Amino acid sequence: MRVSTRALQATPELKTESLQGPGRAARLVTEPVEAALLTGGRDRHYAYGLAMALASRGARLDVVGGAGVDCEEMHTTPGLNFLDLRKSRRPGDGLLEKIAGLVAYYVRLVAYAWDARPEIFHILWNNQIDWFDRTLLMLYYKALGKQIVVTAHNVNEARRDRRDSLMNRLSLKMQYRMADHLFVHTEKMKDELVKEFGVARKAVTVIPYGINNAVPRMDLAPSEAKYRLGISGFEKTILFFGNMRPSKGIDDLLAAMEQLQAEDPHYRLIVAGQPIKGYDNSWQRTRRALRRLEDSGSVILRNEFIPDNDISLYFAAADVVALPYTDIFQSGVLFLAYSFGLPVVATDVGSLKDEIIEGRTGFLCRPRDPASLAGAIRKYFESDLFRELNGRRQEIRDYASARHSWTEVADITQGVYQKLAVKNSPGSRQSPPEA
Repeated sequence: MRVSTRALQATPELKTESLQGPGRAARLVTEPVEAALLTGGRDRHYAYGLAMALASRGARLDVVGGAGVDCEEMHTTPGLNFLDLRKSRRPGDGLLEKIAGLVAYYVRLVAYAWDARPEIFHILWNNQIDWFDRTLLMLYYKALGKQIVVTAHNVNEARRDRRDSLMNRLSLKMQYRMADHLFVHTEKMKDELVKEFGVARKAVTVIPYGINNAVPRMDLAPSEAKYRLGISGFEKTILFFGNMRPSKGIDDLLAAMEQLQAEDPHYRLIVAGQPIKGYDNSWQRTRRALRRLEDSGSVILRNEFIPDNDISLYFAAADVVALPYTDIFQSGVLFLAYSFGLPVVATDVGSLKDEIIEGRTGFLCRPRDPASLAGAIRKYFESDLFRELNGRRQEIRDYASARHSWTEVADITQGVYQKLAVKNSPGSRQSPPEA
């Protein structure tokens, strides 16, 4: 889609309209915007929420993904064109077959970009070869005249996971500097892009992290969910959910559980999620502690990928969600918990404290401090928030919905798309969209 400045002035239907509220970008009300969402074949929850919200506003989208992103709505929602460029792998594929499949995927992606109708490419996640995606693939998109938007969910994931390198930082800098606009989820992330990667402040917009609305909701009472998991009604149930890596602080949570169990045997921990590859030494240590607590009956362990259809069971059974993270900017699990009306106990890292109202939506503690974490969990179970939880759940849901709705995410995103479309039109010399 190309919308010239002259067309904006000459056509009554096309007008500029300001969006109200902090952090919202100005929005150009024009014909439906066209864009390609490049998902990297991962994070179906974010891709689903964004695609559905944009489509509801009339956007026309190519959603480039794979089996990990695919769902029925991607094929039945008007305005969406789902492209499975990854193709399914067979479980028995060897190394050569995997390499051939990866090369074939990149060939299909390059071919798609060559003929793609959308002029805006929105990268939600890179693919499997980071340095290639950040450098050569970005240069290719730019050579084709694409306007590139990048959502940086983690500004420097390798630094967070203690695997940073000069090559990693240089390739990240190239991608961020070549992007026409970037989205991040917190002001701290914006500051890091500006200070450490030299990105122009006006080229970065802080956007809410939309609440996960892709998870099927079961009409399941907490008592029934606990019964299914073998948890008695009087046990104080804590949930740790999501992929496990050192920065998630699972070791601190296990140490806190041992302290709590020593004073009261009625604490129960659910650990649901799979360990991330590449941290074998750390995981072996964590595994031993998990097994020790599992053998004592303190932990229910499900160390594997949790299908969407099973997620509701764990959140329905929990009394609180633990976020013992040591290094993070923002957490999707936090908002998933809120969407179930569940409070959280979280460490004061990144921007988590900006999302937690002490005593109303959760409690905070110091990072890397099992005693502080145990104290916050104990404080929660002694609080009115826990005693009145059934009556407080809707308040927590409403709080999250007001701050992290996909409606606002789509408004801001579409505003940036439309400004970039105008910028890319013949004769236009507009500056990048401002934050």
